[in-house]
Amino acid sequence: MAYTIPAEFKLLDQRFRYCDGDFVVERLHTGARKTEGPAYFPAGRYLVWSDIPNDRLMRWDETTGAVGVFRHGSGYANGNTVDRQGRLITCEQGNRRVTRTEHDGTVTVLAERYQGKRLNSPNDVVVRADGTIWFTDPTYGITSDYEGNRADSEFGGACYVFSLDPASGDLRIVADDFCRPNGLAFSPDEQKLYIADTRQEPSHIRAFDVTADGQLTGGDIFATCDFGRFDGIRVDEAGRVWAAAWDGVHCFDTDGTLIGKLLLPESVANLTFGGPKLNHLFITAGTSVYALRVTFNGARYPQPTGTLQR
Repeated sequence: MAYTIPAEFKLLDQRFRYCDGDFVVERLHTGARKTEGPAYFPAGRYLVWSDIPNDRLMRWDETTGAVGVFRHGSGYANGNTVDRQGRLITCEQGNRRVTRTEHDGTVTVLAERYQGKRLNSPNDVVVRADGTIWFTDPTYGITSDYEGNRADSEFGGACYVFSLDPASGDLRIVADDFCRPNGLAFSPDEQKLYIADTRQEPSHIRAFDVTADGQLTGGDIFATCDFGRFDGIRVDEAGRVWAAAWDGVHCFDTDGTLIGKLLLPESVANLTFGGPKLNHLFITAGTSVYALRVTFNGARYPQPTGTLQR
């Protein structure tokens, strides 16, 4: 039987009163060095996540509860997501690239250089309905050998947010004024993009409008962190933003108000919604991976259009 702890939802605003779930949080796995980047695969009913310093991707099977190594020698993988064709997209911060794992298991490099310069260390990634891949590129993977390979930034320390057209290979900078861009997530209609800046003081999330041609405008601060720093973020079907922080997962209403928290015993790095109804919340925190069924659902994004809006 899985180890469990009481589920502690902290109500800060009455708008949070219907956001709860199981009475206990399951710990699916522990013993990692630093868990990150959970990605749920509905067709196979399994979860993949990163154990960054151990340089491996791990896999949990929902049907059996078994945990095993998905890939060892992962390039110090950090953020992961699933594209609209059910393939794994990975930020390999040690290899300084973004890759796609094909259905046959082969790995395709999608991006590793911008205008001839190597990327810093891609951190987190999301895929839009038009097929474009959006990722952040701070320097965490090159500042030491702990969760990457120590190296100099070829951008002079600048940290960008990129969008990539995987069909053409077109890579462009969509935001260039972040200290350490980290987690990112689209609103349910994909008209807004939320991006966390981990090292800016205080750590905060900014909200951008996404134009028809894939540019970003705006960028005002949407929310600030009241306990430690933000990391990964996700959005539910009501447009609420769920952000990883040091004391748990923080929930912000669409106006940026902190309305509640799910408190956990380890510092949270990232989260994702999974299960056939997108009401199974998976959380990577410290050395462990946690999960619980909740009374709300993750965002269901628009279906692919078949063409990239460029």
